[in-house]
Amino acid sequence: MPKRNFSYTKYVFLALFLTCPFSLFANFDFNANCLRAYQNIFELKLTTAKALIANEKKVNPDNSIIPLLENYIDYFHLLTTESKTDFDKLKENKSKRLDQVEGDDKSSPYYLYAQAEINLQWALIRGRYGEYFTAAREIKKANGLLQDNVKKFPGFHLNSKGLGVINAFLGNLPDGMLKSTLATFGIKGNLQTGMNMLDNLAENLPKSTYEPFYEEVIFYYVFVLNDIAHSPSAYQKTMKYTGRIADSSLLKAYLQASVCTKTGHNAEAIQILLNRPSGSYYESFPYLDLLLGKAMLNKLDYSATTYFNRFLQHNKGVNYIKDANLYLSWSSLLKGDTGAYSAFVAKVKTTGYTYQEKDKQALNEANSPVPDVSLLKARLLFDGGYYSKGLEVLSDKKESDYTAGRNKAEYYYRLGRINDELGKDEHALSNYQLAINAGKTLKYYFAANSALHMGKIYERQKNYSKAKASFNTAIQMKNHEYESSIETQAKAGLNRIK
Repeated sequence: MPKRNFSYTKYVFLALFLTCPFSLFANFDFNANCLRAYQNIFELKLTTAKALIANEKKVNPDNSIIPLLENYIDYFHLLTTESKTDFDKLKENKSKRLDQVEGDDKSSPYYLYAQAEINLQWALIRGRYGEYFTAAREIKKANGLLQDNVKKFPGFHLNSKGLGVINAFLGNLPDGMLKSTLATFGIKGNLQTGMNMLDNLAENLPKSTYEPFYEEVIFYYVFVLNDIAHSPSAYQKTMKYTGRIADSSLLKAYLQASVCTKTGHNAEAIQILLNRPSGSYYESFPYLDLLLGKAMLNKLDYSATTYFNRFLQHNKGVNYIKDANLYLSWSSLLKGDTGAYSAFVAKVKTTGYTYQEKDKQALNEANSPVPDVSLLKARLLFDGGYYSKGLEVLSDKKESDYTAGRNKAEYYYRLGRINDELGKDEHALSNYQLAINAGKTLKYYFAANSALHMGKIYERQKNYSKAKASFNTAIQMKNHEYESSIETQAKAGLNRIK
């Protein structure tokens, strides 16, 4: 399938000849200039997009697509910089943008849609900084606006994008402040419904007049597949649907690298990140250096420290600072430098914030005993998809090498995870059960996650009674790391086997 790379002429063609999605309503005019700005936003060329929007303001100041495009720019700026300072400043833009949209043409399908998008984008960003109550109100508002727009404009396909994200997000939301707040508003979602909506758009948008919105749909769909649903088809679908996006898109590199690092395609992630598009016209995205550092360390390549340090040097935000220092501590430990290890662990404890789950877990790791080197190697190799190498590391060990408690539970857990991925179900099940026995009273995630993955094996084997028992075991374990995430996945497993 050919990659999208629209020229200016093609944008003019679209603006002139496409009907309902773009230029039918004068004050919601997705004209050629706006389409170019929109495309540049989704390649993360935000400076270019700003210049195009500034030109649109001069020529067509009443165009209510402008505040929507400006909101996209704020959203992706905050996503790439992780800047809490900029977030606190830019969130003030929301109300004036909504005021402009609300004062425009109510007969346009963009009237309710643009309001919903602005609310949803801010909700997704607020969740990164703990503003759960406001985020819940914005999700409720966005959901209601899109539902109303479906009734008014059932043929306006873009409604399904926001509704798909909301359904998936709410349908698999871990227990916590945001979920409880949304419950008070009576808002519920369904993960499979949301995924079906987004999958349908991903398949059919290229065949329709809504094709220029393809990148945005894929951006959200990959987020749902990878981070919300933890779908076993996340890699295959991500690479399929991003394949037709131009290689000039930095967002494409981010989406592909993210899914590769989470699905054991480590070498591919490294190549994508090393060859990602670069230049002054792209938004700074320090997180990609952190991602590359992790991928390098996953193959026990200690040049990873270059990328962790580069991230810390260029990062202007508040997130992933603890996470980066944790990986620097691990790299030092693997090289035998215990002094540097201790120094970086101290930085995990004293620098950065805990808005993100990764940083919370980094702090947990820093407050735990020093990792066993063989188990740490097995963990990193597993994360990189180097399952046979991970097994080799542990093949020289036996259970008596590890004292009761964390290390013994982790030893069984690592063997379980590696054998699971190698398709050795019986070995995996045996080791998972040993991990549960050794770790069920500990604060670590090894026992609960073992029960979760036992459930998934039994589900694959269609042994639904044992799958149900295993998922329930995972749910019943409390006061451990990743409790909300593991419990949410276990509940999703129970729903699948009903």
